Amino acid sequence: MKKRLPQLLALLLAAFALLTLFLSSSVIFDWFGIRAKEGRYVPFVVWANFLCSLAYLAAAYGLFRRAKWPARLLLAAAGLLALAFIGLLVHINAGGLYETKTVFALLFRTAVTLAFAAGAYWLAKKN
Repeated sequence: MKKRLPQLLALLLAAFALLTLFLSSSVIFDWFGIRAKEGRYVPFVVWANFLCSLAYLAAAYGLFRRAKWPARLLLAAAGLLALAFIGLLVHINAGGLYETKTVFALLFRTAVTLAFAAGAYWLAKKN
C-alpha cells in the first residue's frame, strides 16, 4: 500500500482537477448552459479555479512520477486561491453581486488544495 500512495494521491488529485476544470470551464465558456445556472458568479474566482485546475493536473502528473516539485506547485495554487478569496471579500464589501456558496466553495477548495500540498510534501520528504 505504501508503494501505491503517490499514485493514489495523484489519482485523487487528477479527479479533483478534472472536476474543477469541467466546472470552471463550463462557466467561462458557457457549456451546457451552466453559466445561467450558476447565478451571480464572480469571474475572477472562476478564472482562479480554472488556472488551479491546470496546476492540479500538472501536480498530479508530478506525483505520479514521484517528483519533488508538486508540493510547491500546489502551494502556489493555494496562494492563488487565497488571493482570489481576498479579492472576493473586497468585491463583496464594495457591494458586488455574489452567491454565498462561492465563499464556502472557495474556502473548501483552498483547504483541499492545502491538504494535497501537505500530502505531496510528505511524500517528497519521505523519498
